Amino acid sequence: MKKHYQTWPFNFGALHKQDFKKSKVIIVPVPYDGTVSFNTGTRNGPHAIISASRYLDESCDSQGEELIGFKSTDIFTLDELDLSRNSPREAIEGVEQAIENEVLKYNKIPLMLGGEHSITLGGIMALKKKYPNFSVLQLDAHADLIDEYEGTKYSHACMMRRVRELGIKTISVGIRNVNVEVEKYFRNKKINDIYFAPKVPPLQKVLKGLTKNVYLTIDLDVFDSSIMPSVGTPEPGGLGWYEVLDLIEKVCKKRNIVGADVVELSPIPGLIAPDFLAAKLVYKIISYIV
Repeated sequence: MKKHYQTWPFNFGALHKQDFKKSKVIIVPVPYDGTVSFNTGTRNGPHAIISASRYLDESCDSQGEELIGFKSTDIFTLDELDLSRNSPREAIEGVEQAIENEVLKYNKIPLMLGGEHSITLGGIMALKKKYPNFSVLQLDAHADLIDEYEGTKYSHACMMRRVRELGIKTISVGIRNVNVEVEKYFRNKKINDIYFAPKVPPLQKVLKGLTKNVYLTIDLDVFDSSIMPSVGTPEPGGLGWYEVLDLIEKVCKKRNIVGADVVELSPIPGLIAPDFLAAKLVYKIISYIV
């Protein structure tokens, strides 16, 4: 009897032949939005990205065996992380532990799907143990340099402040919203590695501020809100699709990406274009890495 149905695995790209041992990049879904301050829903981001990825023409076929640009066994999708709800700090420590125990222990490259931007700190804390000298490239509408927000130093609005306090060199691109506290922080710390939208800095300036090993963190609000409205705090005047891809591709060619994340997707019911943008961005990052 002819089979009249198919089964599609629920993983990035709907891959039938995942192989953790052979994989290079590990997709880590982190559905967390414990400190979201405006538009809630980023906890639904990982599910939406994976759902959209299963229908990207480049990343799947009817057999789930072929991928354009890399092998299907190059990536593996972990189950969702269930983080502590006791406090934002415990949630971040949970991310740190998971990345260390489930990914870095096996010499794989983590690629987290958020979830809010605070999860980035947990990934960076784990990587710092493995790579004492690495840098961070942040693509974002916000500097995330507030010291404390809504009673916690581990808010999504404080993430890069905590990263800088770890002594990690950072470059931020696409920034276009800072408050008085952050401006004062710029002056006091004499920060000159923040690049404001709408301009993308020359590649050599970006590379000059990055070490050999780089962690890439992308808050989806770096994109202009006309193409990416599905974020917690959308900002007009952001970067375009090809501008962002061009920068990421060139950095990946010149530096060693040791980890990455795509965060802050807050899906809007019935509006799937932003979900596909996020999924395709993840796909492109993986193809540049491997």
